[in-house]
Amino acid sequence: MTDRATKPQAKPAPAPPERRQTDLPWKSPKPGREDPEAPALIRALMESPEYRQADRDVAFLQQDATRGVRLQLDYQKAETLLERAGIEHSIVVFGSTRIPEPRAARERAEEARARLELTPHDSQAARCLRVAERILDKSRYYDEARAFGRIVGQVSHETGGRLVLVTGGGPGMMEAANRGAHDAGAPTVGLNITLPHEQYPNPYLTPGLCFSFHYFAIRKLHFLLRARALVMFPGGYGTMDEMFEALTLIQTRKIAPVPVVLVGREFWCRAFDPDFLVEEGVIDPEDRDLFWYAETAQEAWDDICTWYRRSGRPLVEDAAR
Repeated sequence: MTDRATKPQAKPAPAPPERRQTDLPWKSPKPGREDPEAPALIRALMESPEYRQADRDVAFLQQDATRGVRLQLDYQKAETLLERAGIEHSIVVFGSTRIPEPRAARERAEEARARLELTPHDSQAARCLRVAERILDKSRYYDEARAFGRIVGQVSHETGGRLVLVTGGGPGMMEAANRGAHDAGAPTVGLNITLPHEQYPNPYLTPGLCFSFHYFAIRKLHFLLRARALVMFPGGYGTMDEMFEALTLIQTRKIAPVPVVLVGREFWCRAFDPDFLVEEGVIDPEDRDLFWYAETAQEAWDDICTWYRRSGRPLVEDAAR
């Protein structure tokens, strides 16, 4: 044996996690002095989109073949951030984007009236005034949605932010509900959706809790994952889409029943006729009882609380569960 083999070895210090004392051969590109064409060849390789790292290659991620990855990311980003924020339950509010606060609705009606006075025989101007007046009449629901958001915001404080108000993040009824929670100083969530045209979230959402989804399906999933109640203010296709989907999921017990409250009986009874559906035999009488009407924010909230007392379930699950 040599002296080196028998000599005690000093214990080495831990290697640095990234830095090396000696550079590896591939740290530097092949120099031009060895091959004048090498720098251009290397540059062409590195600038090629195929060389781009997959998670940074937007064009690759937008392909049809990677739709499954995009669906997962669309779901996971919001889920991770909601969990991080400690949000466990939600009260979800839907409603028209076209119904503004009363002052704005009144101004629009006055503008429509003034236009008609200038062109009294213009049928389109007359129609615009009729619609503006109907919107003005429904603008009272903006105040009710805002009051409802304020109630939920106050309860949110009592739960340490575990229960929050959620909307689609847009204007109108959604803005009003988020605004009420914002008035109460509570966190409030918006689930926005990318559309072919530009849009903006309403200003009353909590920074960090306003999300932009690519897929309607994933957005719908997040509306219902934490939902403890659904409150529908007057609205159009989008509101009805969410309402009928939720009612179908409850009807088929794909989700556990939750309160579904339709605010504004006069509007909803004209918008659709569930009694007719029962009479025609296309839904059962018990399906008619999956929702009910309310007229005010307080009535809607009291009904939700009563529903949970009667069901024997807590509105907010114990934090230890």
